[in-house]
Amino acid sequence: MTTQTGTRTRLHAIDNLRIVLTVLVVAHHAALTYGNIPLWFYTEPAQDPSGIVLDILVMVNQAFFMGFFFLISGFFTPGSHDRKGGRAFVRDRLIRLGIPLLAFLLLLRPLVNFSGYLGSELPYWQYYIASWDPGPMWFVEVLIVFALAYAAWRALRRPAPAERAPAPPKPVWIVAFVLGLAVVTFLWRIPVPAFTYVPVVGLPSPQFMPQYVSMFVLGCVAHRRGWFETLPARAGRIGLVAAGVSTVVLMPAALVTTGAASQALMVLWESAFAVSMIIGLTVVFRERHDRQGPRGRFLSEHAFTVYVIHPLVLVGLGWALRWLEAPAVAKFAVLLALALPLCWWVAYLVRSLPYAKRVL
Repeated sequence: MTTQTGTRTRLHAIDNLRIVLTVLVVAHHAALTYGNIPLWFYTEPAQDPSGIVLDILVMVNQAFFMGFFFLISGFFTPGSHDRKGGRAFVRDRLIRLGIPLLAFLLLLRPLVNFSGYLGSELPYWQYYIASWDPGPMWFVEVLIVFALAYAAWRALRRPAPAERAPAPPKPVWIVAFVLGLAVVTFLWRIPVPAFTYVPVVGLPSPQFMPQYVSMFVLGCVAHRRGWFETLPARAGRIGLVAAGVSTVVLMPAALVTTGAASQALMVLWESAFAVSMIIGLTVVFRERHDRQGPRGRFLSEHAFTVYVIHPLVLVGLGWALRWLEAPAVAKFAVLLALALPLCWWVAYLVRSLPYAKRVL
């Protein structure tokens, strides 16, 4: 009975985290719509100082939320491989990730990217090919690569790694990981600085790749070593406080300095903030948000579909709200308030299609 309860609690807490992270994805792209960072399908650059608030939201979000997604994905990977075996695992990943990726590229992207075509002298099919990239589905694209790499590693390392007695990571390991991630990221950004764009592959944030890789690996390790279940309750409070302290201390220092010093301080803040937030939120949700009612189940069941279709909703609402004259942060609030329920409603309709639930 105890084991069953622990498993159910663990799954519900992670499902609830996925809901929050999906909301952050929608908020992130809504902020890009009205801020000063033109990295979205439809944008209205801010005409007032409130756009800076949205830029800060994007920067803070970017520091941890996609890494958190990769950690959660990594957490479920070993168990899925253990249950299905190598070939079935690969086939399942290609179906459940590859089909949504193709659906976005072939069906949704022509719709959300059409505004970029306005004013172009190229035929649309040429513009579509020339501007080819997966948009926010880059996450799924990278996740397919990670899943295939994990399957290859398991094929070379037989039998499966032995289960260890659950034990939380030691604080010195966490500090060492933060410092190591900061150093690797700093070196990585010498050839891959911020705002680097990779054509065709379409990665919007390749400068964070060390974080994404390491978080996926950590998720796999956390599954084997029971870190999710064994992190002490006080780690939640400590993690959130550490995230706040690192932001107050390191971010201003990074912004007022220049050159290598600024870059070093920024990657140290990103690493410390990401690890602290992930630990803090993981433990808080495990301790306080480990149950789901019908609404919670509905939201979690449709979260991935929301991730796939939310660009269509945001771009459509962005065009519909063009007439609204308001500060950038106010338009962001209106857009987000309309987009969130509409995203889940559209996701429900999509998952109601025949066979859709086999993939989404």
